[in-house]
Parts: sequence; structure tokens; C-alpha cells
Amino acid sequence: MENEISGSVQSYLTFKIGNEVFATHVSVVLNIIEVMDITKVPHAPVYMKGIVNLRGMVLPVIDTRLKLGMPETQFTEKTCIIVMDIMLDGELVHLGVLVDEVSEVLIIDKANIEPAPSIGGVYKSKIIKGISRVDNKLIMIIDVIHLFSEDELFSLSSLNKSLAQ
Repeated sequence: MENEISGSVQSYLTFKIGNEVFATHVSVVLNIIEVMDITKVPHAPVYMKGIVNLRGMVLPVIDTRLKLGMPETQFTEKTCIIVMDIMLDGELVHLGVLVDEVSEVLIIDKANIEPAPSIGGVYKSKIIKGISRVDNKLIMIIDVIHLFSEDELFSLSSLNKSLAQ
């Protein structure tokens, strides 16, 4: 799971997927990179676009739109990859998350984060840790680790290990 961060005011990286604005805690963000050549991996899940070579590190790239039940990402000049480090069973998993656009880093007080509603459908409520309103915009704070099932995370972790060798 994501590390619990203490303090009432925290930093979040905001990004767009479709018309929606999401945020994730900056503690899981390692880097933001431009989209580069993505190499397809045979028999990979549909949501996995492939892998990229990031300064010698082979990084699986996930199409977040597909994971959220949206149409596949159409690349634009604003499309980018957020490189994240996710702790899985005490092991760090490196993951590239494809988003339509990175917006900004926001400081959000925990008091301004409402619990995630039970919304079903496209966005599973366990994915959304909370909702914050900033400048009359709703921002969904996403729990990246809950985008994936345990089996998917295990597969990504295994892929990370095999690609690192």
C-alpha cells in the first residue's frame, strides 16, 4: 500500500485523464517523462502498452484510460508518463502510468478532502481515496495501488524482476 503520510497539508501531483482531474501523492512519483517508443510485450494484459528503457531501467507502461474503463489513450503533445514507485509486499515496483496531461503540484489540506462517494461504474470507489475541491474543480485523489488487482500487481512485480535481469 501507499505509505501513510503524516501532517495535515500534503502535496499532490494533478493530472488529466479525459476530462477528469486526478491527483496522487507526490511521494509515489519518481519522475515525469515524455512519451517515447513503447515496445509491445507479447501476451501482456490489454491495459499494458508495453515497456520503455528509462536510463537503463526497463519500465512497464500502463494505459490508465484502459484501467479506468475509458477508450485507449490517443497520443498528443501533452500525453506523458508518470514514473511511480509503488511498495508491494515490502518490495518497490517501478511503473509508468500513461496520462493525457500532467497539470501541477497542489498543496491540499486533509481537512479539504472528502471521502470518496460510492460511485460504481467507470471509477471503482476503492480507487478513489477522496475528493477535493480546488478553484471550483473537483479533483479525485487516486490510490494507484488499487488500480490493480493483487494478481495484476504480482504480474507487474514479476515483470519488473525478470526485466531487471
